[in-house]
Amino acid sequence: MRIFKLLSLLLTYPDDALRDAAPDIAHLCRAADALPPNLAERLARLALRIAADDLLDTQERYVALFDQTRSLSLYLFEHVHGESRDRGQAMVDLRAQYEARGLEMAPGELPDFLPLFLEYLYAIPADEALALLGEIRPIAASLAQRLEKRRSDYAAPLAALLALAPEAAADRAPEATADLVPASPDDEPAAARDAAWADAPVRFTAAPSPAACAGDLP
Repeated sequence: MRIFKLLSLLLTYPDDALRDAAPDIAHLCRAADALPPNLAERLARLALRIAADDLLDTQERYVALFDQTRSLSLYLFEHVHGESRDRGQAMVDLRAQYEARGLEMAPGELPDFLPLFLEYLYAIPADEALALLGEIRPIAASLAQRLEKRRSDYAAPLAALLALAPEAAADRAPEATADLVPASPDDEPAAARDAAWADAPVRFTAAPSPAACAGDLP
């Protein structure tokens, strides 16, 4: 599903390459038949804003949202494991799942980074991708709500994930659902925020197929 690749690009830290590609991304978003037209148009507007705005300003907004606001972190396991040891094991397991399907990670890249997870969904069969997307639906819903409250253009990719994600996977084990802790205020002292993050487990339960996917995604 090409839409996962487009959403991955839109949620990636903006650089010159993304800015140059943004008009094409906008065109492809508008042509995406997997989404309602109004949501496809919101994605296109985000892409065109990345193309038109000063790159340093765009990068500053991105960092302020996703790197400096913990409740908006794009690292999936941070929303369920915080900094506990469980997060490390969960990342080891997810990395092994990527490697089993031929998806190679760049040095220093963490497997629970949402744009990378979307690259993985793009590379696997659509039914498996949608099942895995259902696993992170609670996280996507939380992020979408917080970004909508901020009137951020970046709410659009999260809203698109919610539109694509199944409400519930029929064969999902009960423990696979992400148990999110309430978000602390963004201006709360770091120690208080850290204490609020729970260690509830999250697992990605869709079984990989024997076929390996291409590691070098177009």
